[in-house]
Amino acid sequence: MSANVETMFYTREKPWHGLGTMVMEFPDSASALSFAGLDWKVIQKPLVTVDNLTVPGFKANLRDSDNRVLGVVTDRYKVVQNVDAFAFTDSLLGEGVTYETAGSLQDGRRTWLLAKLPQKYIISGDEITPYLVFMNSHDGTGAIKAAMTPIRVVCQNTLNLALRTAKRSWSTNHIGNIDGKMQDARDTLLFADAYMSALGKSIDELNQKKLSDKQVLGYIDAMFPLAENATELQKKNMKRLRNDMRLRYFEAPDLRHVGRNAYRFVNAVSDFATHAGPLRETANYKENLFARTIDGNAMIDKAYELVRTA
Repeated sequence: MSANVETMFYTREKPWHGLGTMVMEFPDSASALSFAGLDWKVIQKPLVTVDNLTVPGFKANLRDSDNRVLGVVTDRYKVVQNVDAFAFTDSLLGEGVTYETAGSLQDGRRTWLLAKLPQKYIISGDEITPYLVFMNSHDGTGAIKAAMTPIRVVCQNTLNLALRTAKRSWSTNHIGNIDGKMQDARDTLLFADAYMSALGKSIDELNQKKLSDKQVLGYIDAMFPLAENATELQKKNMKRLRNDMRLRYFEAPDLRHVGRNAYRFVNAVSDFATHAGPLRETANYKENLFARTIDGNAMIDKAYELVRTA
């Protein structure tokens, strides 16, 4: 796991690099909070100088378990406790929700949970399961975010497409009426069926769009454009990326039953975007990849727009 991950748990299968506490059964929210190392609270204290002068308009967010300073925030900042995040998910999803992973990033400054929804959808012959991702920050640098992320079960590809007809995510800052904003999130995400219905229609349309091999190769070139003044190393790297993408479209075992069509192409790009290693892996690469399950993945959305508008 990335060095940015402080604590986490996972159920049965190792996520990312597999560090954390493994549990064999899906925990309830109270147990998940403990397994993830999130059973602590954020307390706010006045910000003072070394001369013991109070800094007006600012507070320090501290973790009560070890007094670690998580961040400096304005006095308008409203804390959303870790336990509140799980309570929100419990109330939103109700019976049947299972927590698959949760944890703490950057020494507690950011936290997340991933919950599996009880519904399963069969779309164009594929089993697709929706998950709820909830991310929070305690350092004043990020918003509260929640999103539904559909996963194609056979290959664990994300299909969180940016659809024009249905919303799948919500975010807000830590100011104002937090309770009211959390209610807005409930109202948005309660329409998960609407997003899945729109996704189903989009996938059916993609399945109907037949692609020639020449079109696919053109799309791959468009996904990985080469600058006119590219160096030899850049040309070599781009060739590697394009070849990788071609293999994922033409040779992937999980796509053998899918025709040569736009849905196959979007899946191949999703596989590349979520599973391929980067040319140069940064310290927070895995963290950023996970964040895109909420914000959306620009590469997948680009592929979807390419084939949708062709």
